[in-house]
Amino acid sequence: MSAVPLRLALLKPCCLWLAVALGGCSLVPTYHQPSVPVTGSWTAGQALNSAPAPGGQWWQEFHSTELDQLVDKGLGGNFSLQAAKARIDEAQASAQVAGAAQYPQWNLGGNFQRQNNYGTTAKRSVFAEATYEVDFWGKQRAAADSAQALARASVFDAQTLRMTLGADIANAYFQVLSLEERLKLAQSIADDAQQVLDLVQVQASQGAVSNLEVEQQRNALQTFQAAMPPLRQQRDQALYQLAVLTGASPQGFSLHDTALDSVQVPAPSAGLPIGLLRQRPDIQAAEARLQSANFDVGVARAAFLPNLSLDLLGGLDTLAGGQVWSAIGTLGQPVFAGGQLKGQLHLDQAHARELVASYRESVIEAVQDVQTQISATQELDKSYALNQAAVTSAREAARLAQVRYRLGSTDFQTLLIVERTQYQAEDTLLQVRLQHLQAAVGLFRALGGDFTAAPGTALASNPVTQDAQP
Repeated sequence: MSAVPLRLALLKPCCLWLAVALGGCSLVPTYHQPSVPVTGSWTAGQALNSAPAPGGQWWQEFHSTELDQLVDKGLGGNFSLQAAKARIDEAQASAQVAGAAQYPQWNLGGNFQRQNNYGTTAKRSVFAEATYEVDFWGKQRAAADSAQALARASVFDAQTLRMTLGADIANAYFQVLSLEERLKLAQSIADDAQQVLDLVQVQASQGAVSNLEVEQQRNALQTFQAAMPPLRQQRDQALYQLAVLTGASPQGFSLHDTALDSVQVPAPSAGLPIGLLRQRPDIQAAEARLQSANFDVGVARAAFLPNLSLDLLGGLDTLAGGQVWSAIGTLGQPVFAGGQLKGQLHLDQAHARELVASYRESVIEAVQDVQTQISATQELDKSYALNQAAVTSAREAARLAQVRYRLGSTDFQTLLIVERTQYQAEDTLLQVRLQHLQAAVGLFRALGGDFTAAPGTALASNPVTQDAQP
Protein backbone atom coordinates (compact mmCIF):
# COMPACT_ATOMS: atom_id res chain seq x y z
CA MET A 1 0.00 0.00 0.00
CA SER A 2 1.31 3.43 -0.92
CA ALA A 3 2.10 5.68 2.05
CA VAL A 4 0.42 8.74 0.50
CA PRO A 5 -3.03 7.17 -0.09
CA LEU A 6 -2.96 5.72 3.42
CA ARG A 7 -2.18 9.09 4.97
CA LEU A 8 -5.00 10.67 2.96
CA ALA A 9 -7.38 7.96 4.05
CA LEU A 10 -6.49 8.51 7.71
CA LEU A 11 -6.56 12.30 7.40
CA LYS A 12 -10.18 12.46 6.31
CA PRO A 13 -11.67 11.06 9.54
CA CYS A 14 -9.31 13.19 11.63
CA CYS A 15 -10.45 16.39 9.98
CA LEU A 16 -14.10 15.43 10.21
CA TRP A 17 -13.72 14.50 13.89
CA LEU A 18 -12.04 17.83 14.66
CA ALA A 19 -14.75 19.79 12.89
CA VAL A 20 -17.65 18.20 14.72
CA ALA A 21 -15.85 18.31 18.08
CA LEU A 22 -15.39 22.05 17.84
CA GLY A 23 -19.11 22.50 17.34
CA GLY A 24 -20.12 20.64 20.50
CA CYS A 25 -21.95 22.18 23.46
CA SER A 26 -22.69 21.23 27.05
CA LEU A 27 -25.98 20.68 28.87
CA VAL A 28 -24.38 20.46 32.33
CA PRO A 29 -26.06 22.89 34.78
CA THR A 30 -23.93 25.76 35.99
CA TYR A 31 -22.41 24.70 39.27
CA HIS A 32 -22.56 26.93 42.36
CA GLN A 33 -21.15 26.01 45.71
CA PRO A 34 -24.10 25.68 48.12
CA SER A 35 -24.51 28.37 50.73
CA VAL A 36 -23.88 27.29 54.31
CA PRO A 37 -24.80 28.94 57.64
CA VAL A 38 -21.23 29.59 58.83
CA THR A 39 -20.48 32.69 60.89
CA GLY A 40 -17.18 34.56 61.00
CA SER A 41 -16.03 33.44 64.45
CA TRP A 42 -16.41 30.72 67.02
CA THR A 43 -18.92 31.02 69.86
CA ALA A 44 -16.28 30.04 72.40
CA GLY A 45 -12.58 30.60 72.47
CA GLN A 46 -12.25 33.95 70.72
CA ALA A 47 -8.54 33.95 71.54
CA LEU A 48 -8.15 30.98 69.21
CA ASN A 49 -9.08 33.12 66.21
CA SER A 50 -5.87 35.13 66.25
CA ALA A 51 -4.00 32.81 63.87
CA PRO A 52 -4.98 30.42 61.08
CA ALA A 53 -5.10 26.75 61.91
CA PRO A 54 -1.77 25.16 61.01
CA GLY A 55 -1.47 22.01 58.94
CA GLY A 56 1.32 19.48 59.01
CA GLN A 57 2.25 16.85 61.56
CA TRP A 58 0.15 18.05 64.49
CA TRP A 59 1.05 15.04 66.67
CA GLN A 60 4.55 16.45 67.08
CA GLU A 61 3.01 19.22 69.20
CA PHE A 62 2.72 16.70 72.07
CA HIS A 63 6.54 16.33 72.11
CA SER A 64 6.47 12.54 72.44
CA THR A 65 9.06 10.70 70.35
CA GLU A 66 7.24 7.42 70.80
CA LEU A 67 3.95 8.92 69.60
CA ASP A 68 5.72 10.33 66.54
CA GLN A 69 7.07 6.88 65.73
CA LEU A 70 3.69 5.21 66.22
CA VAL A 71 1.85 7.66 63.96
CA ASP A 72 4.50 7.39 61.25
CA LYS A 73 4.28 3.61 61.47
CA GLY A 74 0.49 3.71 61.28
CA LEU A 75 0.41 6.04 58.27
CA GLY A 76 2.76 3.66 56.48
CA GLY A 77 1.45 0.30 57.63
CA ASN A 78 -2.26 0.59 58.45
CA PHE A 79 -4.19 -1.80 56.22
CA SER A 80 -7.37 0.28 56.05
CA LEU A 81 -5.33 3.21 54.75
CA GLN A 82 -3.64 0.95 52.20
CA ALA A 83 -7.08 -0.18 51.02
CA ALA A 84 -8.17 3.46 50.70
CA LYS A 85 -5.12 4.20 48.54
CA ALA A 86 -6.05 1.24 46.34
CA ARG A 87 -9.57 2.68 45.99
CA ILE A 88 -7.98 5.88 44.69
CA ASP A 89 -6.29 3.89 41.93
CA GLU A 90 -9.59 2.14 41.18
CA ALA A 91 -11.45 5.44 40.88
CA GLN A 92 -8.77 6.98 38.67
CA ALA A 93 -8.80 3.93 36.41
CA SER A 94 -12.60 4.16 36.18
CA ALA A 95 -12.26 7.82 35.24
CA GLN A 96 -9.80 6.87 32.52
CA VAL A 97 -12.27 4.33 31.14
CA ALA A 98 -15.09 6.88 31.18
CA GLY A 99 -12.94 9.50 29.47
CA ALA A 100 -11.98 7.17 26.62
CA ALA A 101 -15.43 7.63 25.02
CA GLN A 102 -14.51 11.23 24.11
CA TYR A 103 -11.98 10.10 21.52
CA PRO A 104 -12.17 8.07 18.30
CA GLN A 105 -11.47 4.37 18.52
CA TRP A 106 -8.78 3.38 15.99
CA ASN A 107 -8.23 -0.14 14.72
CA LEU A 108 -5.84 -1.65 12.18
CA GLY A 109 -6.89 -4.79 10.34
CA GLY A 110 -6.17 -6.95 7.36
CA ASN A 111 -7.80 -9.65 5.28
CA PHE A 112 -6.35 -12.55 3.29
CA GLN A 113 -8.54 -14.70 1.08
CA ARG A 114 -7.38 -17.57 -1.21
CA GLN A 115 -9.86 -19.40 -3.46
CA ASN A 116 -9.91 -21.78 -6.43
CA ASN A 117 -12.53 -20.61 -8.86
CA TYR A 118 -11.36 -21.46 -12.40
CA GLY A 119 -7.86 -20.64 -11.21
CA THR A 120 -6.25 -19.91 -7.91
CA THR A 121 -6.59 -16.33 -6.75
CA ALA A 122 -5.40 -14.62 -3.60
CA LYS A 123 -6.89 -11.45 -2.21
CA ARG A 124 -5.20 -9.31 0.38
CA SER A 125 -6.31 -6.09 1.93
CA VAL A 126 -5.13 -3.87 4.76
CA PHE A 127 -7.18 -1.12 6.29
CA ALA A 128 -7.50 1.35 9.15
CA GLU A 129 -10.86 1.92 10.82
CA ALA A 130 -12.02 4.74 13.08
CA THR A 131 -15.26 4.78 15.08
CA TYR A 132 -16.47 7.88 16.86
CA GLU A 133 -19.65 9.10 18.52
CA VAL A 134 -19.85 12.83 17.94
CA ASP A 135 -20.21 14.59 21.30
CA PHE A 136 -22.51 17.38 20.11
CA TRP A 137 -24.15 17.90 23.49
CA GLY A 138 -21.15 17.26 25.74
CA LYS A 139 -22.54 13.94 26.99
CA GLN A 140 -19.24 12.08 26.89
CA ARG A 141 -17.35 15.02 28.34
CA ALA A 142 -19.83 15.31 31.21
CA ALA A 143 -19.56 11.58 31.95
CA ALA A 144 -15.77 11.87 32.03
CA ASP A 145 -15.94 14.92 34.32
CA SER A 146 -18.33 13.07 36.63
CA ALA A 147 -15.89 10.18 36.92
CA GLN A 148 -13.00 12.58 37.55
CA ALA A 149 -14.97 14.23 40.37
CA LEU A 150 -15.56 10.83 41.96
CA ALA A 151 -11.83 10.11 41.66
CA ARG A 152 -11.13 13.36 43.55
CA ALA A 153 -13.67 12.30 46.17
CA SER A 154 -11.77 9.04 46.68
CA VAL A 155 -8.60 11.05 47.34
CA PHE A 156 -10.41 13.11 49.97
CA ASP A 157 -11.88 9.92 51.47
CA ALA A 158 -8.36 8.59 51.94
CA GLN A 159 -7.32 11.88 53.53
CA THR A 160 -10.32 11.64 55.87
CA LEU A 161 -9.23 8.15 56.89
CA ARG A 162 -5.68 9.42 57.40
CA MET A 163 -7.04 12.25 59.57
CA THR A 164 -9.05 9.82 61.69
CA LEU A 165 -6.23 7.28 61.87
CA GLY A 166 -3.71 9.74 63.32
CA ALA A 167 -6.22 10.80 65.97
CA ASP A 168 -7.12 7.20 66.83
CA ILE A 169 -3.45 6.28 67.27
CA ALA A 170 -2.82 9.26 69.56
CA ASN A 171 -5.96 8.56 71.61
CA ALA A 172 -5.11 4.86 72.01
CA TYR A 173 -1.51 5.70 72.96
CA PHE A 174 -2.60 8.18 75.63
CA GLN A 175 -5.16 5.71 76.93
CA VAL A 176 -2.49 3.04 77.38
CA LEU A 177 -0.26 5.49 79.25
CA SER A 178 -3.15 6.64 81.42
CA LEU A 179 -4.13 3.08 82.35
CA GLU A 180 -0.51 2.28 83.18
CA GLU A 181 -0.44 5.28 85.51
CA ARG A 182 -3.73 4.26 87.10
CA LEU A 183 -2.38 0.75 87.68
CA LYS A 184 0.71 2.18 89.37
CA LEU A 185 -1.50 4.40 91.50
CA ALA A 186 -3.73 1.49 92.57
CA GLN A 187 -0.66 -0.57 93.45
CA SER A 188 0.85 2.32 95.41
CA ILE A 189 -2.36 2.92 97.36
CA ALA A 190 -2.68 -0.81 98.00
CA ASP A 191 0.89 -0.90 99.34
CA ASP A 192 0.07 1.99 101.70
CA ALA A 193 -3.12 0.22 102.76
CA GLN A 194 -1.11 -2.93 103.47
CA GLN A 195 1.22 -0.97 105.76
CA VAL A 196 -1.77 0.45 107.63
CA LEU A 197 -3.26 -3.03 107.88
CA ASP A 198 -0.02 -4.33 109.37
CA LEU A 199 -0.13 -1.50 111.90
CA VAL A 200 -3.77 -2.15 112.80
CA GLN A 201 -3.10 -5.86 113.24
CA VAL A 202 -0.25 -5.09 115.65
CA GLN A 203 -2.55 -2.74 117.57
CA ALA A 204 -5.30 -5.38 117.64
CA SER A 205 -2.88 -7.96 119.03
CA GLN A 206 -2.08 -5.51 121.82
CA GLY A 207 -5.75 -4.81 122.48
CA ALA A 208 -5.55 -1.19 121.39
CA VAL A 209 -8.18 -1.72 118.65
CA SER A 210 -10.77 -4.36 117.90
CA ASN A 211 -10.99 -6.85 115.07
CA LEU A 212 -13.58 -4.57 113.47
CA GLU A 213 -10.88 -2.06 112.56
CA VAL A 214 -8.74 -4.88 111.20
CA GLU A 215 -11.48 -6.14 108.89
CA GLN A 216 -12.36 -2.64 107.77
CA GLN A 217 -8.77 -1.96 106.76
CA ARG A 218 -8.53 -5.38 105.10
CA ASN A 219 -11.66 -4.49 103.12
CA ALA A 220 -10.05 -1.20 102.05
CA LEU A 221 -6.93 -3.08 100.90
CA GLN A 222 -8.98 -5.62 98.97
CA THR A 223 -10.96 -2.82 97.31
CA PHE A 224 -7.75 -1.21 96.01
CA GLN A 225 -6.46 -4.59 94.83
CA ALA A 226 -9.75 -5.43 93.10
CA ALA A 227 -9.48 -2.26 91.00
CA MET A 228 -6.33 -3.50 89.25
CA PRO A 229 -7.55 -6.48 87.11
CA PRO A 230 -10.15 -4.38 85.21
CA LEU A 231 -7.52 -1.72 84.62
CA ARG A 232 -5.11 -4.33 83.24
CA GLN A 233 -7.80 -5.67 80.94
CA GLN A 234 -8.57 -2.16 79.65
CA ARG A 235 -4.85 -1.47 79.19
CA ASP A 236 -4.36 -4.67 77.20
CA GLN A 237 -7.39 -3.91 75.04
CA ALA A 238 -6.11 -0.41 74.25
CA LEU A 239 -2.62 -1.77 73.56
CA TYR A 240 -3.91 -4.40 71.12
CA GLN A 241 -6.06 -1.78 69.41
CA LEU A 242 -3.00 0.44 69.05
CA ALA A 243 -1.09 -2.44 67.46
CA VAL A 244 -3.79 -2.97 64.83
CA LEU A 245 -3.94 0.76 64.08
CA THR A 246 -0.22 0.77 63.33
CA GLY A 247 -0.44 -2.35 61.18
CA ALA A 248 1.37 -4.57 63.70
CA SER A 249 0.39 -7.88 65.27
CA PRO A 250 -0.92 -7.56 68.86
CA GLN A 251 1.26 -10.48 69.88
CA GLY A 252 4.43 -9.15 71.45
CA PHE A 253 3.45 -5.52 70.89
CA SER A 254 4.59 -3.22 73.70
CA LEU A 255 5.43 0.38 74.52
CA HIS A 256 8.31 2.00 76.31
CA ASP A 257 7.78 2.98 79.91
CA THR A 258 6.72 6.59 79.20
CA ALA A 259 4.99 8.60 81.89
CA LEU A 260 1.82 10.44 81.01
CA ASP A 261 3.16 13.59 82.68
CA SER A 262 5.97 13.77 80.11
CA VAL A 263 3.44 14.40 77.33
CA GLN A 264 2.75 18.09 76.79
CA VAL A 265 -0.78 19.33 76.18
CA PRO A 266 -0.72 21.71 73.19
CA ALA A 267 -3.13 24.56 72.54
CA PRO A 268 -4.23 24.19 68.89
CA SER A 269 -5.17 27.32 66.96
CA ALA A 270 -8.65 26.96 65.48
CA GLY A 271 -8.37 29.69 62.86
CA LEU A 272 -11.69 30.85 61.41
CA PRO A 273 -14.78 28.70 60.77
CA ILE A 274 -14.67 29.33 57.03
CA GLY A 275 -11.22 27.73 56.96
CA LEU A 276 -12.87 24.33 57.50
CA LEU A 277 -14.07 24.47 53.88
CA ARG A 278 -10.45 24.33 52.77
CA GLN A 279 -9.14 22.00 55.47
CA ARG A 280 -11.62 19.21 56.15
CA PRO A 281 -11.23 16.45 53.54
CA ASP A 282 -14.68 15.05 54.33
CA ILE A 283 -16.23 18.40 53.31
CA GLN A 284 -14.17 18.43 50.12
CA ALA A 285 -15.24 14.85 49.39
CA ALA A 286 -18.89 15.84 49.84
CA GLU A 287 -18.49 18.70 47.36
CA ALA A 288 -16.65 16.51 44.84
CA ARG A 289 -19.58 14.07 44.89
CA LEU A 290 -21.99 16.97 44.45
CA GLN A 291 -20.01 18.13 41.41
CA SER A 292 -20.13 14.60 40.02
CA ALA A 293 -23.91 14.51 40.42
CA ASN A 294 -24.15 17.88 38.65
CA PHE A 295 -22.30 16.41 35.64
CA ASP A 296 -24.61 13.39 35.72
CA VAL A 297 -27.57 15.73 35.19
CA GLY A 298 -25.87 16.98 32.02
CA VAL A 299 -25.44 13.39 30.82
CA ALA A 300 -29.12 12.66 31.44
CA ARG A 301 -30.20 15.82 29.60
CA ALA A 302 -28.04 14.98 26.57
CA ALA A 303 -29.63 11.53 26.34
CA PHE A 304 -32.85 13.16 25.05
CA LEU A 305 -31.11 14.64 21.99
CA PRO A 306 -29.96 13.12 18.68
CA ASN A 307 -26.61 11.37 18.52
CA LEU A 308 -24.35 10.87 15.54
CA SER A 309 -21.89 8.01 15.16
CA LEU A 310 -19.23 7.87 12.45
CA ASP A 311 -17.53 4.74 11.13
CA LEU A 312 -14.69 5.46 8.71
CA LEU A 313 -12.56 2.92 6.91
CA GLY A 314 -9.62 3.33 4.51
CA GLY A 315 -7.13 0.87 3.03
CA LEU A 316 -5.79 -0.97 -0.02
CA ASP A 317 -7.10 -3.96 -1.97
CA THR A 318 -4.14 -5.76 -3.60
CA LEU A 319 -6.28 -7.82 -5.96
CA ALA A 320 -8.05 -4.85 -7.48
CA GLY A 321 -4.98 -2.71 -7.04
CA GLY A 322 -6.95 0.24 -5.66
CA GLN A 323 -8.01 1.94 -2.49
CA VAL A 324 -10.83 0.71 -0.29
CA TRP A 325 -12.70 3.21 1.80
CA SER A 326 -16.09 3.74 3.34
CA ALA A 327 -17.77 6.39 5.47
CA ILE A 328 -20.90 5.51 7.43
CA GLY A 329 -22.77 8.01 9.54
CA THR A 330 -25.56 6.88 11.86
CA LEU A 331 -27.97 9.45 13.25
CA GLY A 332 -30.28 8.38 16.06
CA GLN A 333 -33.02 10.22 17.89
CA PRO A 334 -34.73 8.68 20.94
CA VAL A 335 -38.51 8.65 20.36
CA PHE A 336 -40.01 6.40 23.01
CA ALA A 337 -38.25 4.55 25.82
CA GLY A 338 -41.11 3.94 28.22
CA GLY A 339 -40.11 6.85 30.49
CA GLN A 340 -36.56 5.59 30.98
CA LEU A 341 -34.85 8.82 29.92
CA LYS A 342 -37.16 11.03 31.93
CA GLY A 343 -36.83 8.78 34.95
CA GLN A 344 -33.02 8.87 34.72
CA LEU A 345 -33.06 12.67 34.55
CA HIS A 346 -35.35 12.93 37.58
CA LEU A 347 -33.15 10.44 39.43
CA ASP A 348 -29.98 12.44 38.76
CA GLN A 349 -31.66 15.74 39.67
CA ALA A 350 -32.95 14.28 42.94
CA HIS A 351 -29.51 12.83 43.67
CA ALA A 352 -27.95 16.27 43.15
CA ARG A 353 -30.45 17.84 45.57
CA GLU A 354 -29.70 15.11 48.08
CA LEU A 355 -25.97 15.82 47.89
CA VAL A 356 -26.56 19.56 48.31
CA ALA A 357 -28.22 18.79 51.64
CA SER A 358 -25.45 16.33 52.53
CA TYR A 359 -22.80 18.94 51.80
CA ARG A 360 -24.49 21.51 54.01
CA GLU A 361 -24.85 18.97 56.78
CA SER A 362 -21.15 18.07 56.47
CA VAL A 363 -20.21 21.72 56.95
CA ILE A 364 -22.36 22.38 59.99
CA GLU A 365 -21.33 19.04 61.56
CA ALA A 366 -17.69 20.05 61.09
CA VAL A 367 -18.39 23.39 62.75
CA GLN A 368 -20.16 21.58 65.59
CA ASP A 369 -17.18 19.22 65.92
CA VAL A 370 -14.70 22.09 66.27
CA GLN A 371 -16.99 24.04 68.57
CA THR A 372 -17.37 21.00 70.85
CA GLN A 373 -13.63 20.37 70.97
CA ILE A 374 -12.88 24.02 71.73
CA SER A 375 -15.28 23.88 74.66
CA ALA A 376 -13.78 20.58 75.82
CA THR A 377 -10.18 21.84 75.75
CA GLN A 378 -11.06 24.98 77.69
CA GLU A 379 -13.23 23.33 80.33
CA LEU A 380 -10.89 20.37 80.83
CA ASP A 381 -8.00 22.77 81.29
CA LYS A 382 -9.90 24.33 84.19
CA SER A 383 -10.94 20.91 85.50
CA TYR A 384 -7.36 19.65 85.46
CA ALA A 385 -6.15 22.63 87.50
CA LEU A 386 -8.91 22.12 90.07
CA ASN A 387 -8.24 18.39 90.33
CA GLN A 388 -4.53 19.03 90.79
CA ALA A 389 -5.39 21.22 93.78
CA ALA A 390 -7.73 18.52 95.08
CA VAL A 391 -4.97 15.89 94.86
CA THR A 392 -2.56 18.14 96.74
CA SER A 393 -5.11 18.59 99.52
CA ALA A 394 -5.95 14.86 99.63
CA ARG A 395 -2.29 13.87 99.90
CA GLU A 396 -1.70 16.29 102.74
CA ALA A 397 -4.86 15.12 104.50
CA ALA A 398 -3.75 11.48 104.18
CA ARG A 399 -0.32 12.27 105.58
CA LEU A 400 -1.77 14.13 108.55
CA ALA A 401 -4.39 11.43 109.20
CA GLN A 402 -1.76 8.69 109.34
CA VAL A 403 0.41 10.76 111.69
CA ARG A 404 -2.49 11.54 114.00
CA TYR A 405 -3.71 7.93 113.93
CA ARG A 406 -0.29 6.67 114.98
CA LEU A 407 -0.35 9.22 117.80
CA GLY A 408 -3.85 8.14 118.76
CA SER A 409 -5.42 11.55 118.20
CA THR A 410 -7.87 10.49 115.47
CA ASP A 411 -10.18 7.53 114.96
CA PHE A 412 -9.89 4.75 112.43
CA GLN A 413 -12.96 5.80 110.41
CA THR A 414 -11.30 9.12 109.58
CA LEU A 415 -8.23 7.29 108.33
CA LEU A 416 -10.33 5.05 106.07
CA ILE A 417 -12.19 8.00 104.60
CA VAL A 418 -8.96 9.87 103.93
CA GLU A 419 -7.39 6.82 102.21
CA ARG A 420 -10.32 6.42 99.83
CA THR A 421 -10.50 10.16 99.17
CA GLN A 422 -6.84 10.31 98.20
CA TYR A 423 -7.17 7.36 95.82
CA GLN A 424 -10.30 8.76 94.18
CA ALA A 425 -8.73 12.21 93.80
CA GLU A 426 -5.54 10.90 92.18
CA ASP A 427 -7.39 8.46 89.94
CA THR A 428 -9.76 11.22 88.83
CA LEU A 429 -6.81 13.47 88.04
CA LEU A 430 -5.32 10.82 85.75
CA GLN A 431 -8.63 10.41 83.94
CA VAL A 432 -9.00 14.18 83.49
CA ARG A 433 -5.43 14.32 82.19
CA LEU A 434 -6.35 11.71 79.58
CA GLN A 435 -9.50 13.60 78.61
CA HIS A 436 -7.48 16.82 78.32
CA LEU A 437 -5.01 15.21 75.93
CA GLN A 438 -7.77 13.57 73.90
CA ALA A 439 -9.63 16.88 73.64
CA ALA A 440 -6.52 18.45 72.08
CA VAL A 441 -6.30 15.50 69.67
CA GLY A 442 -9.99 15.95 68.89
CA LEU A 443 -9.50 19.62 68.04
CA PHE A 444 -6.60 18.83 65.71
CA ARG A 445 -8.75 16.19 64.03
CA ALA A 446 -11.79 18.45 63.81
CA LEU A 447 -9.73 21.09 62.04
CA GLY A 448 -8.74 18.61 59.34
CA GLY A 449 -5.76 16.75 60.77
CA ASP A 450 -2.50 17.15 58.88
CA PHE A 451 -4.30 18.79 55.98
CA THR A 452 -2.32 20.05 53.02
CA ALA A 453 -4.33 22.12 50.57
CA ALA A 454 -3.21 20.76 47.21
CA PRO A 455 -3.63 23.08 44.18
CA GLY A 456 -6.99 22.58 42.54
CA THR A 457 -8.53 20.76 45.49
CA ALA A 458 -9.13 23.61 47.94
CA LEU A 459 -12.59 25.12 48.04
CA ALA A 460 -13.35 28.75 47.63
CA SER A 461 -12.52 30.90 50.62
CA ASN A 462 -16.06 32.30 50.75
CA PRO A 463 -19.22 30.32 50.05
CA VAL A 464 -21.50 31.72 47.35
CA THR A 465 -25.13 32.35 48.08
CA GLN A 466 -26.54 30.41 45.13
CA ASP A 467 -27.23 26.72 45.18
CA ALA A 468 -26.50 24.04 42.61
CA GLN A 469 -29.56 23.98 40.35
CA PRO A 470 -29.90 20.67 38.54
